[in-house]
Amino acid sequence: MRGALARVATAVTAMVALSFVIPLGLLNGQLSRERALTAAERQTAALVPVLTVTGDPAALRDAIGSIPAGAAGRLALHLPGGTVLGTSRAAPADLATAWRQSRSSTAPARGGTVLLTPVLLEGSRHVVLEAYVPEAELTRGVTKSWTVLALVALALVLVSVAMADRLATRVVRAADRLAGAVTRVADGDLSARVRPGGPAELRAAGEAFNHMADQLARLLAAERETAADLSHRLRTPLTALRVNLDGLADNPGDGGRIAQSREALTRLEETVDGIIETSRRADDAPPVTSGCDAAGLARRRMEFWSALADDQEREWTLTLPEGPAPVPVPEAELGAVIDALLGNVFRHTPPGTAFSLTVHRGQRSTGLLFGDAGTGIPDAPAALRRGASGAGSTGLGLDIARRLAESTGGSLRVDTSPLGGAQIEVWLRTAAPAPPRRTSRRAARRS
Repeated sequence: MRGALARVATAVTAMVALSFVIPLGLLNGQLSRERALTAAERQTAALVPVLTVTGDPAALRDAIGSIPAGAAGRLALHLPGGTVLGTSRAAPADLATAWRQSRSSTAPARGGTVLLTPVLLEGSRHVVLEAYVPEAELTRGVTKSWTVLALVALALVLVSVAMADRLATRVVRAADRLAGAVTRVADGDLSARVRPGGPAELRAAGEAFNHMADQLARLLAAERETAADLSHRLRTPLTALRVNLDGLADNPGDGGRIAQSREALTRLEETVDGIIETSRRADDAPPVTSGCDAAGLARRRMEFWSALADDQEREWTLTLPEGPAPVPVPEAELGAVIDALLGNVFRHTPPGTAFSLTVHRGQRSTGLLFGDAGTGIPDAPAALRRGASGAGSTGLGLDIARRLAESTGGSLRVDTSPLGGAQIEVWLRTAAPAPPRRTSRRAARRS
């Protein structure tokens, strides 16, 4: 690219330089010729006063010798009758033409040019003044001016090439950085970024590349989190299976546990089917915005978990509001959160530990409160970090619940349960927050 820009700059600058160097050179040659002819005309004009005073050939010859051009043998006077005073170099045909004309003219001669000037004297007498101008006088300074103009043109070309190379260096450097960053991303380094530079187009390309790389990194991170969240849903039916299998190992003939195990297997199959369907869903599919009844869903999920609680001799309490408790989240998402948080109770507390689930319906939000009588959570901020767990689990359950609550504008809080253990509060916003109340100055003064 640098070579191409240098060649283009050379061609363009050379064309521009030639467009003014050639006319200037020709004009300078013309000026030099006119300057020499004007000097010769001034020297011949010095003889006119002498011609008006005397016609004596001797006196005229002395006058010619007193003029520098005459002393150099480059001045002649043609008198009527063919008398020539001085050195004449004009051709007879040119002289005959000059006798007939009444204005100055030039004619070529050997080694230069002659200036023929007819002069009308008293008594209608005509004489012709001849001044010879050598070729060296006609072209004096022309070679030097051509040399100076050529050097100026060359300097312009060199300067333009240097500037084009400087510009090309910026362009090539910015393009190389962009190409290197693209190669690093193609090799799997998603942290590669480029510092935009160079022309406006390359800066825009660099900014677009950085934006694309950021989007790609975010999409891959979201994909990993989605895969982890979907896989976490399998833990709930697996927990139920583990509990039932432990009970079957102790009581092989327990029909109730066999039925519960079959229900857990059905639940596991439904969860796997849901994961497959979610994974195959197109990225541009419209998100599900339908809501569900949190109270009814909590009742159904507690029916499932109550059987396991009874097997482990856990006391449980379900507190629901009167009537439905609509929330703006899909039933599958909320059901996964309920199962994850109830499953944490069974995984992180010993058998016999009581737990409770309370659904609180407010004016602008609905809360799901999960409490237990265990040892609690000693480091709540660490437990809320994604992937962090001090009890050997994946550390995703609380993060899934938190992101679901925040998607509605709500929040997740970790507190102490009335039972003495941990309490996880998932608050789902069901209406926009009330605007702040403005109190006028008059009302404030009244109060």
